Amino acid sequence: MADFLPTLPKAQRAFLIGVQTSQMPAGEGEELLAELTELVENLGLSITRTTLVRLRGATPALLLGKGKAAELAALAREDGAEVIVFDSALSPAQQRNWEELAAMAVIDRQEVILEVFADRAHTREAVLQVALARMEYSLPRLTRAWTHLSRQRGRGAMGGEGETQLEQDRRVVRARIAHLKEELAKVVRQRGVQRTRRVRVPVPTASIVGYTNAGKSSLLNALTGSNVMAENKLFATLDPTTRQLMLPGHQKLLLTDTVGFIRRLPHDLVEAFKATLEEVLVADFLIHVIDVTSPHFEKHRATTLGVLAELGAGDSPIVNVFNKVDLADAGEIRAARQAVPDALFVSALTGKGLDALQERCREMVAHGLGTVRVLVPLDRYDLVARLHSQGHVQAQEHREDGVLVTGRFPPSLAATLEPFLVREPPKKETRRVRA
Repeated sequence: MADFLPTLPKAQRAFLIGVQTSQMPAGEGEELLAELTELVENLGLSITRTTLVRLRGATPALLLGKGKAAELAALAREDGAEVIVFDSALSPAQQRNWEELAAMAVIDRQEVILEVFADRAHTREAVLQVALARMEYSLPRLTRAWTHLSRQRGRGAMGGEGETQLEQDRRVVRARIAHLKEELAKVVRQRGVQRTRRVRVPVPTASIVGYTNAGKSSLLNALTGSNVMAENKLFATLDPTTRQLMLPGHQKLLLTDTVGFIRRLPHDLVEAFKATLEEVLVADFLIHVIDVTSPHFEKHRATTLGVLAELGAGDSPIVNVFNKVDLADAGEIRAARQAVPDALFVSALTGKGLDALQERCREMVAHGLGTVRVLVPLDRYDLVARLHSQGHVQAQEHREDGVLVTGRFPPSLAATLEPFLVREPPKKETRRVRA
């Protein structure tokens, strides 16, 4: 089936337009334009020019004023650009009007992000998710793909005016969307089965979240000794990856790396990627990774927290971690400490601070579980090992009648531990005798 998303032309030269409105904080337009530049460069396009427009009020036809739009379109043609890229979202009508005015392809930030995601998708789940987001984005924009919209096709012997090619294509796209949603539902069910199997052998879980390119995959590799792809570019990986981490005290923890967030993340992508981001919802706690060297780390942090809230994970326990301290100066460290006083500071590259992070993870696993004491028989060292791997052992004492273990353990072990519980004798009441 044809891909109905108007594809980025085999263009190599892009003209970028950013917008600073009166409602935006000063300098935010420049920050977003710089981020858009990196996104476009990740697609292999060269930038002919970037320009920031200060917009008092949007217009329905072109977003910008007619005179300014004509000026920028002429400038793009003079530069030899083959595509104009807007940092702001464009309506389907605005895109069509711009393409007529500039005589070249015109796309917006959302379409760029979709293209980057499509370029990075490799597994079946990621491919399905990207395809769904692309189809939902393309549906109101199908008229951009056709110049023969007036052609009619009859409906066989029944006669009648028939339907336009556009109407037929809309039906095809809607059918494709329905099919993709069915396929994604199967993926969600499969993931649920995998998660159920993990619950049967209860091991605490944590999800690594954060702004794109903050170093999440590098941190997963540093903690677990794995070799997950980690590159210095936006959205280097889209698929969730789970690895086992052995914490102090032989406590196991399953760590899952998730897709990075970005400002103005298309809502369709948030919806489409819920199957991937579902790991965030079921994790015992989250590790929020922040790039300490970014001058915009507070906005990046706010973006991540906003997406988490949209996903329904806004109340999840969070360990805040500033990464890349090996590249930071004293001023950046000081600013980060002031902004997030309880944060940890690590370097996934050098290993600095990873011991403190593992200890914090151990504390998070233990948090909320009640402390119990069990006397395990000497012939049940398998159970002692299980307590270490699945719970948080606070103390262990070898005695003649067994091993006395004090700690916090998941509710799933309650039935197993019941015969070995050491219950404190009830306190005797002291009666006061009147003289």
